Amino acid sequence: MRRLAVWTAAGALVVGTAGTAQAEPATGVAYPAGATATRVTGWAFDTCTAPTVAQMAAWKSSPYRAVGIYIGGGNRSCAQPQLTASWVSAVTKQGWRLIPIYLGWQATCTHRTRALKMSSSTATAAAQARGSASDAVTKARALGLVGGSAIYGDMEHYDLGNASCRAAVLSYLSAWTKELHRHGYLSGVYAHQDSGARHLAEVYNSTAYARPDALWIARWDKNTGLFNWPTVPNAYWASGQRAKQYWGDHNETYGGVTLNIDSDRFDAPVASVGFAYSTKTALSARSGPSTSHPVVATYGAGAGLRIVCQTYGTKVGTTTVWNKLTSGAYVTDYYVNTPSNTTYSYPIPGCALPYQTTTSLSRRSGPGTSYGVVGTLPTGSLAWITCQRAGSKVGTTSVWNRLTDGSYVTDYYVATGSNTTYTAPIRRC
Repeated sequence: MRRLAVWTAAGALVVGTAGTAQAEPATGVAYPAGATATRVTGWAFDTCTAPTVAQMAAWKSSPYRAVGIYIGGGNRSCAQPQLTASWVSAVTKQGWRLIPIYLGWQATCTHRTRALKMSSSTATAAAQARGSASDAVTKARALGLVGGSAIYGDMEHYDLGNASCRAAVLSYLSAWTKELHRHGYLSGVYAHQDSGARHLAEVYNSTAYARPDALWIARWDKNTGLFNWPTVPNAYWASGQRAKQYWGDHNETYGGVTLNIDSDRFDAPVASVGFAYSTKTALSARSGPSTSHPVVATYGAGAGLRIVCQTYGTKVGTTTVWNKLTSGAYVTDYYVNTPSNTTYSYPIPGCALPYQTTTSLSRRSGPGTSYGVVGTLPTGSLAWITCQRAGSKVGTTSVWNRLTDGSYVTDYYVATGSNTTYTAPIRRC
């Protein structure tokens, strides 16, 4: 990416609380009750200034279904007159997925001019990263991007051979990841294939650094492949954790609207939002997706709801679909004015909360080691968890995680909040 500018003021360092209870490099994510994660597989674009709602509507005729948005950072150079919570609500209702980008402190040895550079001290660089991540979360929340969203820290190309610069960048990106996790957001990094991406791959399994959840590389060769990258082994960021910016600054036109964009291929987490719908009748919200769960709130007919995702539960009327709200409560979809009252309603995503695996892990057809192996998750993969249930004991826990593809993995080797019991806010199966 480009679009660098100098901060008008140096900015104060904000020192946050580092880390979580989980060991590095797979740090745990402290998801809030109303969190969900959203995964995009397909084509995306990013552009300096967010297009208007009308331009985004015109571009629905394009092959793109996700757009990168620059939500903040001292090096963000383009004005963002469109980038408001109402814009986010409008374009996501059109079906667009959003890729939040934060253009913060850059490497001391960056190839870019006029960039505000991080400290060469690893400790100070980490403190700067915590400040950046905290600010990114504040800006994401102001736009309506809920917990579970991925935010991509933009680290532009820098001198590969500068050892002290490398150390500061890795310290910065590790602290960026841990602070985002502490706030309940996923950590993404955008980096050049030949500097930041290479260095992150070199320390992928190092206990000295927290590993980001997703890697988005820049390599403008027009090859859209998400694997066989020269500097990143295929086993790293292997499960819905990769994106590539394969074509830089160029113009494309759809629906009579021309935009200057970078083109991207994605299979990675992006932003999650609360979709606005109303109730058809008076309705009870429950602590889980079932009429057997306690009532935690009530809504009158025509009341507005903010739905983050949909999942399955007990059947009500013609549907087994339940809506998870931004509060973390659940309501049956049967009495909500979503497009369907029998199945999921696009563009609302399915509910999932991903956590990194701490070792290479077998996916099984059921919640126990006696069930057949149906695949694997390499170390550091995202286990996209829909719910947890009891199964055979592994290590210190009998908890098993059901994934979005219907397979199961033991919770013992996943960086959830506990390796002995269930983790909130993941629901029980």
